[in-house]
Amino acid sequence: MASRKIMVCGGAGFIGSHLVDRLIAEGHEVEVVDNLSSGSLTNLADARNATGRFKFQNIGIESREFSELVSLRRPQIIINLATFSPVHAHLNGALSSLQLSVAILEAARLGGVGKVITALPSGLLYGEVAVRDLPIKEGHINDPRTSEEVLARAAADIHSVYRERHGVEFTVLAMGNVYGPRQRAADGVVASFVDALANGRAPIVHGNGKQTRDFIYIDDTVDAIARATDRAGGLVVNVGTGIATSVSDLWAVMAGAASPVPRTSAARPNDLARLSLSPVRARIQLGWSPFTSLKDGLATLR
Repeated sequence: MASRKIMVCGGAGFIGSHLVDRLIAEGHEVEVVDNLSSGSLTNLADARNATGRFKFQNIGIESREFSELVSLRRPQIIINLATFSPVHAHLNGALSSLQLSVAILEAARLGGVGKVITALPSGLLYGEVAVRDLPIKEGHINDPRTSEEVLARAAADIHSVYRERHGVEFTVLAMGNVYGPRQRAADGVVASFVDALANGRAPIVHGNGKQTRDFIYIDDTVDAIARATDRAGGLVVNVGTGIATSVSDLWAVMAGAASPVPRTSAARPNDLARLSLSPVRARIQLGWSPFTSLKDGLATLR
């Protein structure tokens, strides 16, 4: 693959930093834009040693400086990992994320960027679904239950407007529950369980623990994003395994038979009962399939 100029928004975070490492290893020129509100320069320790192929900008996407930077650098691809993240899991955060998504697309239009890849949480795109509809296919549409779901879907839809009217190509990736090294304990159930085990305490489980999720390892996720740089134009594509695992079963696998019984708390408002994603479109459009089993992925975190 020829070297390209790629800008990663949110590149100092969990997923972003792993992606940056992959892109640099492939020989691309990578520029990270991150205000470090939830990311860390520690995550980019290896990338910062890639002299001449890595730049970092500590600025906000909402700032005028961001649009000016895009027009100055003229990257061929922008990858948006900065919106609808766990720190945005509330109404104001979702509103801000929609605004940032538009800001990235507008900067891409003005700067002549060829493609924008945006990662969005599948739970917000699809909402609650019936058991018969699992694993969820990309064409599945449910009536939204929350304002956050409406805003996430609007963020996905606005990409089509920029593609049709302004020629900005896109791929929207509907993400499963990504886990792996560098993830903060507050940002995912796997990371919170790892933290509990490391500190010898029982984890907190919200609800009854029977809720299911589609856990996808970070290396598999990064591979899907990297493949999307030149494939799946104009599409929403799932990044998941198609396998539903309950939170209770996850804890049993991670902690073993002698594990402490998790502490329970009330279910969080609007928490999904079930989620798993069909990987069929990703197999066809990206040439991608998940390759790390949950058991093998969890083994890397011990």
